[in-house]
Amino acid sequence: MQEFFCLIIGYILGSVPWGLFIARTFCGIDPRESGSHNTGATNVARLCGFGWGVVTLACDLGKGALPVWLAMHVNPSPVIVSAVGLTCVLGHVFSCFMHLRGGKAVATSIGVFLPLAFWPLLASAVLCILVIWRSGFVSLGSLTLVTALPVCLFVAGQWVWLPLALCVWGLVVWKHRENIARLRAGTEKSWLKGKHERQTGQI
Repeated sequence: MQEFFCLIIGYILGSVPWGLFIARTFCGIDPRESGSHNTGATNVARLCGFGWGVVTLACDLGKGALPVWLAMHVNPSPVIVSAVGLTCVLGHVFSCFMHLRGGKAVATSIGVFLPLAFWPLLASAVLCILVIWRSGFVSLGSLTLVTALPVCLFVAGQWVWLPLALCVWGLVVWKHRENIARLRAGTEKSWLKGKHERQTGQI
């Protein structure tokens, strides 16, 4: 019964659209109608400023980490913990508060793995940051992170979390299918270009 409760909590907390709440409350903007039309931290930062993007990121991390941490204390079975982690990510992607629509799952997925596999996650995050820094594409960095994570887990010997990491990889790639198409076509928006345009007053 406790395990089922953790699954429900994981989905409900994962469903909370923090980006939508923050952008509407503090900026008077619906992020679904501007920018990338996404409620994630990147779009909130683009529309409301870096600070609000960081707040959104922290909230999305927390809604992934908290249910997993709770599940680890209720029942440390990798199957149960992985199931709770997956419900958090599914909640973010298919939010019950947004008619089963949601974000792209990256920040919440990072939150899920924070209490599970910190060092493999950190290595993947470093690769993600490097890719974003060199390319300017947040989407490419996100895809790098979820692709590197299963490899880092394998190298670290934390194989019990590989099924969860592969499920997350599949969800994130699927949610980024339009970004992938734009990357291939050379039309994906660069974070560096957008920053430059804002600084020079072009947008």
